[in-house]
Amino acid sequence: MGAPLRLGLAGLGTVGVGIVKIVQNHTDLLAIRAGRPVVITAVSARTQGQDRGVDLSPYAWETDPVALAARDDIDVFIEVMGGSGGPALAASRMALSKGKDIVTANKAMLALHGHELALVAEKVGRTIRFEAAVAGGIPVIKTLSEGLAANKIGRVMGVMNGTCNYILTRMHSAQLPYETVFEEARALGYLEADPQLDVGGIDAGHKLSLLAAIAFGTQVQFDAVTLEGIGAISIDDITLAADMGYRIKLLGIAQMTEFGLEQRMTPCLVPAESPLGQLEGGTNMVVLEGDAVGQIVLRGAGAGAGPTASAAMADVLDIARGQKTPTFGQPAQSLKKAKPAQIHSPTPWYIRTILRDEPGALAKIATALGAAGVSIDRMRQYGHKDTQAPVLIVTHTAAPAMIAQALSLFAQTGVLIGDPVALRIEEI
Repeated sequence: MGAPLRLGLAGLGTVGVGIVKIVQNHTDLLAIRAGRPVVITAVSARTQGQDRGVDLSPYAWETDPVALAARDDIDVFIEVMGGSGGPALAASRMALSKGKDIVTANKAMLALHGHELALVAEKVGRTIRFEAAVAGGIPVIKTLSEGLAANKIGRVMGVMNGTCNYILTRMHSAQLPYETVFEEARALGYLEADPQLDVGGIDAGHKLSLLAAIAFGTQVQFDAVTLEGIGAISIDDITLAADMGYRIKLLGIAQMTEFGLEQRMTPCLVPAESPLGQLEGGTNMVVLEGDAVGQIVLRGAGAGAGPTASAAMADVLDIARGQKTPTFGQPAQSLKKAKPAQIHSPTPWYIRTILRDEPGALAKIATALGAAGVSIDRMRQYGHKDTQAPVLIVTHTAAPAMIAQALSLFAQTGVLIGDPVALRIEEI
């Protein structure tokens, strides 16, 4: 058996402790599968005396993660601190400068600095592995960059934030408003310190940009991702969509079109009976479409100590075996910037309006849709009281620009109460 692979672990939160437990509990298994012992040499966190539920006494301690990354007695730097810059970025740069491989769960850092780091890693003959950064325990990075390497990828899509999926499915199952479920999620510890990272679609957008880079051989372009969170989704939308046979999901889609690279993380309707429609709770799902293999669906735990630590250790074992695949599936020097594209792809649409209960109101809305070139597939008017009439419309396929024009014409009718809600329907 070869020399031990020595790990330096930066970050002893939920994921870091999960990694320690795997290394301590599966020592023999890891050695057999890696062909050499896998050991932790040193760790780093801000506070040393805290009880974290694992024995850290065998390991050297560094308060500064940059100092940890510079140590001569580690071969692989594992970064699970988080943060797009600051200590995580500084320590990662130091690790590469010292000729160490990196395993990270930091999707924000890679979304903003991934190409820069990949270029450096390539120059010094090291690799950066980040299975744990996208979809938790689901091996989507390995599947996309290795298992589907012979495929031209047509589309990547999925539900990539478990917190948002929990909120939306909880609203549906318990018939609770967004605000109530949001506070439930906060109490359960599901939300980031800045909740907007979750409910605003930012966290999931980071993940989508990384998958798009691998899928289409481009530089990571998070700033080109169209982001729309779930804060505007009401219980009415949840209920009415279900009545029409759909479920609402925060859905990420990346595809290369004739206009350029389209990346969007937005609330969409999907058929209730589809795999994405049936996805419950905090589970993630990623759908990959290749020209040779067709559609591949990956489903599993998208967060948590065990799943994320499992993904990180899978990367560690690959490094232990001597596998040095490029960070984004191909040499960093070959990755080009894609032309960002606005959403052009036509789809059916869900439109919810509240109209004044007066003669001809519905006709005015139908006329506005027709003037924009949008045809109606289904329309339902629900029971109402007072002077307000809720109306739900499902359109035939229409481009986003046509829907935008229709909504503009709606505003000129004088029959609207409040702003209409328009969501894409993705036929998965």
